[in-house]
Amino acid sequence: MLPMSDLNETRTSLLEILKSKSVFHGDFTLSSGAKSTFYIDCRLTTFDPKGAWLVGRLMHDLIRREQAARNLVVNAVGGLTMGADPIALATGIYSYSAKDAVPLQVFSVRKAPKAHGQTRLIEGNFNKGDVVVVVDDVVTRGESTIAAISAIEKEGGKVAFVAVLVDRQEGGRDKIEALGHKVVALYTKPQLLGDPAA
Repeated sequence: MLPMSDLNETRTSLLEILKSKSVFHGDFTLSSGAKSTFYIDCRLTTFDPKGAWLVGRLMHDLIRREQAARNLVVNAVGGLTMGADPIALATGIYSYSAKDAVPLQVFSVRKAPKAHGQTRLIEGNFNKGDVVVVVDDVVTRGESTIAAISAIEKEGGKVAFVAVLVDRQEGGRDKIEALGHKVVALYTKPQLLGDPAA
């Protein structure tokens, strides 16, 4: 886990990238159908080399801290394609670079099973019985995160908890936690929108 001074510096650096690259103001319709005066596109940050490296460091730290607090062993990280994909991969790569005794494996949940080949719903390094952390970029109403949880449980995985980059604080977290899965977030909506009190 990162020393607190490094952690704070890394959090500040990633927040600046998110604010400059991933926050847009205007009139938007979200995937949930709701209207919003701002839009958060984390992929512009998570697909940026520096952004991805910072995401990997911070998500790895968040996951390892939560894992230790809950006395769990986590095998892998992943979530619904495609918002979760760069986050999961960055976290796995950082886990390897940090010389974890057993690096976090990475998987991706399809929105529909593959129509050919092995017809998998979950791609990558996922096995029945694995204890996993579901990751996502933005949680608004929680639908994509819940879809990933459902697919993982259907395939025999066990969800330890959920780790997200940004919580928009619009009911998604409560909905996920009502299903019995704790949600930990790196940032909340006020922090990205520049609320100094956040």
